[in-house]
Amino acid sequence: MRNMESANNLRCQEHFGDSSELSEGIKVELSKLSHKMPENPAVILLFSGKRKSGKDYITDLLQSRLDNNVSKIIRLSGPIKQQFALNNNLDYEKLLTASDYKEKYRLEMISWSEAKRRKDNGFFIRAAIEMYEGTKYPIWIVSDMRRQSDLQWFKEHYGNVIYSVRIKASIETREKRGWIFKPGVDDAESECDLDNVTDWDQEINNNTETIEDLDPVLNQLKNYCISKLKHL
Repeated sequence: MRNMESANNLRCQEHFGDSSELSEGIKVELSKLSHKMPENPAVILLFSGKRKSGKDYITDLLQSRLDNNVSKIIRLSGPIKQQFALNNNLDYEKLLTASDYKEKYRLEMISWSEAKRRKDNGFFIRAAIEMYEGTKYPIWIVSDMRRQSDLQWFKEHYGNVIYSVRIKASIETREKRGWIFKPGVDDAESECDLDNVTDWDQEINNNTETIEDLDPVLNQLKNYCISKLKHL
């Protein structure tokens, strides 16, 4: 299993197919999104990591330590999953969870979203900011950055306020959390495109099994966010 992932991390080939267009109702709503960027937030935390590395777990814990009136989790996959659920009559809430239900449709959802992203690589990012009402909050916690194009987009539009965090966990730890190598998913761009990025602002080794072990890094990130608010 470990050798399989290591080999695929080197080649990371895409596995994308044709996809349906947005339904007319949602297309009308998303067409209202302006290409003009919202007012600059004080800080944008960009989290990334492999499946079962603990991105959602850590970002949820961080959000719980911040004031809900000033910080917001922005899931770039949110508008993707919402529209995919509408198109295919699926349970949107279940697609948001780390569940077998989501894994069942992951590959098809990736293929569909990549076709849209090839036409406009910032489309789903702008849609996510709109969906989670990011303009109302000075702190954005982006919980699921997956591509170099995502990172580049944020650098181009919000470069002076971004703070990138890479979550890492050993294969053994991820396997304990239910990770199993899945062709077309774990060797796709959505999992591998950030593998060769090395200039993260921070890396977190998340092999822990207790919240207490994460306290130091969570407090550090919380204090970092608070320090940025003082400059407003």
